[in-house]
Amino acid sequence: MTTATPVSTEDDQPIVSTSDDPKVVDSKPKKKRQFEGTDRKVFLAFVIIPSVIHICIVWIPTILSILLSFTKWNGIRFTGDRGIEIVGVQNYDQTLLGAFQGDTIQAVLNNFWLLIFLFFGPTLLGMLLAYLLDKNLRGTRIYQSLFYTPVVLSLAVVGFIWQNIMYDQKHGIATALFGGGGTVDWLGNQEFIFSIGSYGLSKNFLAILVAMAWRHTGYIMVLYLAGMKSVDAALRESSSLDGCNEWQTFRHVLFPTLKPINVIVVVITVIEALRAYDIIAVLNEPRNTELLSHLTTNALVGEGADNIGRGSAYATMLFLLCIGFVLWYVTNHYRKQENTV
Repeated sequence: MTTATPVSTEDDQPIVSTSDDPKVVDSKPKKKRQFEGTDRKVFLAFVIIPSVIHICIVWIPTILSILLSFTKWNGIRFTGDRGIEIVGVQNYDQTLLGAFQGDTIQAVLNNFWLLIFLFFGPTLLGMLLAYLLDKNLRGTRIYQSLFYTPVVLSLAVVGFIWQNIMYDQKHGIATALFGGGGTVDWLGNQEFIFSIGSYGLSKNFLAILVAMAWRHTGYIMVLYLAGMKSVDAALRESSSLDGCNEWQTFRHVLFPTLKPINVIVVVITVIEALRAYDIIAVLNEPRNTELLSHLTTNALVGEGADNIGRGSAYATMLFLLCIGFVLWYVTNHYRKQENTV
């Protein structure tokens, strides 16, 4: 006797439930998270902890300083403390239009001279040195070490070196080379090279600018040298095959590829010009060499300082000058890049 094999029909197929039955397994693949478990916790820790430290150390004091600029306060005193007195824009009126107007104008001009000098002096010289060292000349490493050595020194140490070795009135190197056999007071000569009314660029401040250039040149040289080393050698070979000379190759091939380095150099130079303090401080702040940073410090902790609010006003002006320029330049730079893409 034979048995019949059952024939399967469509009605006999198992029915898959589409209800919310928990037993039903969803066949759609789940999206993988970039960080899961311990990795996610580590990632959040690396983001949150530095952010909190940065806010506490940088932005909270900055905001408090801006608020204090609208007050009159002698600081923390254990006896005779009058507390914080709100005075509105009185500190700005004194620094910009009142009793301290002359100091403020000369300090702003000195910061401006410093900025212009750093751009057209050490920056261009550092770029030139980087271009020459990129040619792999004989003794390149020795030259790199010599030019970069001042960078590892603080500006305070640079000030001491130039004060005692270069600018000594009798036995300094600068006196021997340019003094004509006599004594020269390089840091005490307050005469203006050129003036704008009662203000201008003094000879002693120019001497300090030269000392600052000694350090800043090496810094710029290292930045541009690193950028030039990363340029594809095929680009230079193509330009030489097209008949370009050295200047044309640098202008049309090499320099455009250094745009990221240019942004860094501009930002660093502006910040360096606005925050400069120590080299002039160690020279006992010769007359006509004051910067905004010195007015800020003297108003806060200097001799006869009795108004935290006025020092905060100087600091706020310095902060606005610095961050205003940086934000404007970086925003415009990357906007131009997006438009060219």
